[in-house]
Amino acid sequence: MKAGKLIVISAPSGSGKTTLCDFLLKKIDHLNFSISATSRNPRANEINGKHYYFLSSLEFKNKIKKNEFIEYEQVYENLFYGTLNSELKRLWSLNKNILFDLDVKGGINLKKKFPENTLSIFIKPPSLQILEQRLELRNSESKTIIQSRINKAKKEILFSEKFDIVITNDNLEEAKKQLLKSVLNFI
Repeated sequence: MKAGKLIVISAPSGSGKTTLCDFLLKKIDHLNFSISATSRNPRANEINGKHYYFLSSLEFKNKIKKNEFIEYEQVYENLFYGTLNSELKRLWSLNKNILFDLDVKGGINLKKKFPENTLSIFIKPPSLQILEQRLELRNSESKTIIQSRINKAKKEILFSEKFDIVITNDNLEEAKKQLLKSVLNFI
């Protein structure tokens, strides 16, 4: 395996992206997770520097002005996600392949910047109804935010054709097998 490969996992919120990323990290030793920066508040049990780099909106905007991001998106009003240049450098200095959990636009942008080194994978929910149920079961967002995420998911699914691979997560064990096989073939 050669270090320097980038694996991008993108999906609508609630599609199982985090579960599938965790699975890959347990199965592939030479793969490290890229910690994204965000301006959102931490959820219960999330740790700064482990799950995300939590920044205020102002801090995030200042880093944008200083060109400190490889990619970033304003996902919702005043809610940013992005990948810091320093994170990519940190992981490549460890001679690792890098796993990214990115929103759809971020995934597409990273693939454009590193087309030969990047495998982009879109995780598709079985249906919007099931997606809504999964978001409600999280019990971490209001009905308004859930509806906003469903509306966004409708748009994100339209971009799935821009990804190298699309995996429908209607059976988690099957999705894991497809994902692992695809990533191992690439790296």
